[in-house]
Order: sequence, then C-alpha cells, then structure tokens
Amino acid sequence: MLFAILVVIAAVSIRLEQSFQWAAKVSACVLCLVFAMALANLRVIPTEAPAYDFIWSYLVPLAIPFLLFQADFRKIWRESGRIAGIFLLGSLGTAAGGVLAYLLLKNILGTAAKPAVAMFVGTYVGGSVNLVAMADATGAGKNLVSSAVVADNLLMVLYFFVLAALPASGWIRRHFRHPIIDRRERIEASPAEMDQVRAHHKTHRSRAAEYWKPREVSLTDLAAGFAAACMIVAVSRMLAGFFDTALAGDGFGISLLRGLLGNQYLLITTITTALATAFPQFFGNISGAQEIGTFLIHIFFAVIGAPASIVLILREAPMLLVFAAIVVLMNLVFALGFGKLFGYSIEEITVASNANVGGPTTAAAFAIAKGWHTLIFPAILVGTLGYVIGNYYGIFLFTALP
Repeated sequence: MLFAILVVIAAVSIRLEQSFQWAAKVSACVLCLVFAMALANLRVIPTEAPAYDFIWSYLVPLAIPFLLFQADFRKIWRESGRIAGIFLLGSLGTAAGGVLAYLLLKNILGTAAKPAVAMFVGTYVGGSVNLVAMADATGAGKNLVSSAVVADNLLMVLYFFVLAALPASGWIRRHFRHPIIDRRERIEASPAEMDQVRAHHKTHRSRAAEYWKPREVSLTDLAAGFAAACMIVAVSRMLAGFFDTALAGDGFGISLLRGLLGNQYLLITTITTALATAFPQFFGNISGAQEIGTFLIHIFFAVIGAPASIVLILREAPMLLVFAAIVVLMNLVFALGFGKLFGYSIEEITVASNANVGGPTTAAAFAIAKGWHTLIFPAILVGTLGYVIGNYYGIFLFTALP
C-alpha cells in the first residue's frame, strides 16, 4: 500500500504539472515532495519503511540508464554545434562555484557541505537525475536532500527569469553578438519577410511538437529497456564492489581513484554512455526510455519527502538557496566571460547556461519560447551531455574536497 501511495503521488504530480500553469511553475518533483511530506507529517504514511529503501536501492540506479540510452557521444559532438563548447565552459563555472560555495559556507553547513557540493554541482551540470544520484552516492540525509530540492527549484525559477531578461539588456546588446535577435527585428520591419518567417516558424514549431509528442512504445521496447538497464546496474555494482575492495589505502590519490572507480553511479553512467555510443541504433531506438527514467525519478522525489521535517526544511533551505545561488552565479560568470572571449552570441550563451542549470527540457522550452528555433535541437543534445558528465563532476569534488 505504501509503495502504491508513492507511485500515485508521482503520477498525480506529473498530471498536475502538464494540466495546470501553476503546477508547471512549481514543477512535478516539488509537488511529489510536498504531497509526501504532508502525508508523513499528518502521520498517514511512515517516515521510515522498507519500501523507501527499495526505491533508493533499485529504482534510482535503474533510472540512470533509461535517461542515457540516447547519449551517443558522437551524435552529441557532431550535431550540437558551437553550443557544446560554451556548455562545457559553463560547467567549469558550475564546478568553480561549488568549490567557492563550499569554502564560504562549510563552517555553517558542517557535514552537509560536501554532499551539498556534489548535489548542486551535479544538478547544475546535468539535471535532477544527477542530484538524485549524488544524494545516494554521498549518503546525504533525507532532510538535507528535501531542503536541497526545494532550494534548487526555487533558484531555477528565479534564474530563468534572469536568462530571459539578459538578451533585452542594453549593456548585453552592446558587448555581445546577437545575430538571431537582429535577424528577427529586421524581419519584423518587413511585412513580406514577416509572412515568410511565420510560415518558417510554424514548420519549426511542428518539429518541436513532433519531438515531444506521445510515442508508440512496444512490448519489445519495454523488454529491451528493462533488460539492458538491469544488466548495466548489476555489472556496475559488481565492478564498484571490486574496485572499492581492491583499491585499499589512505593516500589522496588512491582515495580519489577509489571514490571514482568504486562508485556505482559513475560506472552506470560510463557503461551506459559507452554502449549508447557503440550501439546507437539499438539503444537510441528504445522508445519510452526517457519517460520511464523520468517517472522513476519522480517516485524518488516522493520518497525523500516522506521523512522530511517541515521545520528543518524551513531552517535549512534558505542557506542551501544561498549555496545554490553561488554555484549558478559562477556558471553565468564563466558563460558570459568565455562567451565574450570566444565570440559566442548571447543566444548561444543563455541557451547553454539554461541547459546547464535546468537540463535539456527547460533549455529546449526556452529556445522555443524565444523563437530561436535553430537552437532547439542543440539545446536538447547538450542537456543530455550534462546528464552524462554531471555525476563525474559531483563525485570528483565530493572526493577531492577536504
């Protein structure tokens, strides 16, 4: 019954997000957390239970392969265009922001500081799946994870307003190229050209709708997806256990190597990406993989809401919001700084930063909303790249920081 309640919470939250504007602004993952937290604080569901452990141990690792089956490195590098470069430079800013936030706030956050670095750097390079993976990999407390999710989603909303406003800034216009905006303004001045661009945009909107439309999923897709995901997780756990035992020692180098090779999430990420790159026709064509992985992650968000204390969240979330703001600010500084240095346009910079902080879906939605249709597909590709590398960033900093 408890497992059923968690799955229903995830399903209802996703439905609300897709049906109501207010729910879309809040996000389904926060709704999952709030619903479960309310039921737990009203003592309808327990704060600890084997069902929660099952989701942490089995469903969360399974979600990662499903979300990475389309992570063909060759395709990402070939088709993401220039955005891949500024995306990677921005991710370095995310890592630098994580280190800076840790140094500034470690005395305040105490033992929570290192897990916070891993979670926020992971999610602001990749997405929510990386935050979930880092929470489990670092042994973060459930109250800390709940507070981090609340802070993360609040900051993302605020940051997206900033990104939307940047291209309209006079200072930005004077110091950065903006060819797509210039072209749009020039076309709007010509009625004949405006008619042509409306027809052109209609085609691109159709392509965007085509990408996000419901997909046909066969029994073969489900069977192949679950078989591959389960095998990847099983092999990764075996290898992680082997390296964790084999790489004994207390030196920094051996500890860092053990932290990387002995981590099941990094191995899951590495093996899945290698297979998706080597066999793109098989893994890339497993329909429903993204949807399954995303749904599993939402069930996890319900789990972390169950043991959460409302009082603790209200106390810890503001400080974690400051922590996350430092990380995101450094991402923006690096993106703008390197973007100016290497001649990137403000359109490319803001889409890449959105892909870092929000992931592929928000970056694509941002490009669509702005009318920057040539950047939609690159945004999706680099956002997927973030899913791949986010776990590496998080684990490396968690292991390397004192």
